[in-house]
Amino acid sequence: MHMKEILAQLLTKAKEKQAENKKFFTKLRKKPPKNLDYIMQQLHEEEFEKTDCLECANCCKTTGPLFTNSDIERISKYLRLKPQKFIENYLRVDEDNDYILQQVPCAFLGSDNYCSIYEVRPKACREFPHTDRKKFHQISHLTMKNVAICPAAYNIVEAMKKQLKGR
Repeated sequence: MHMKEILAQLLTKAKEKQAENKKFFTKLRKKPPKNLDYIMQQLHEEEFEKTDCLECANCCKTTGPLFTNSDIERISKYLRLKPQKFIENYLRVDEDNDYILQQVPCAFLGSDNYCSIYEVRPKACREFPHTDRKKFHQISHLTMKNVAICPAAYNIVEAMKKQLKGR
């Protein structure tokens, strides 16, 4: 199956699983297994051994990361722009008062799905889809969104539900 088809189905599949995932994460937040971080790290690594983000880049095409002040400093320096100029050219302030991209797809994403600022990309991009984050159960609201954007996140959550069934 081609990535276009996978992504077309992802939204539908994520919607179908929404109630189930909500229930699962509510239970997980109440009583996370002691080794949850370890389990998540393993599932994350296994999934990303077989997932090539360059085939997809749906995160870069459909959502924008938050830019921290240190992201802005680092990227501006890399682009040889004054931070204020970088902000003017690429960012806007959202309703939570955070800096985000003016538009998606991301201006730094090439047609080959390569990121032109990969070495200095925002922290949020480096950590996406956050499925290997410590205390993973605390970001379930974010994960619920990410399973509809990222095929790998979807697969990781499905594998996780299987593995933690009957606990």
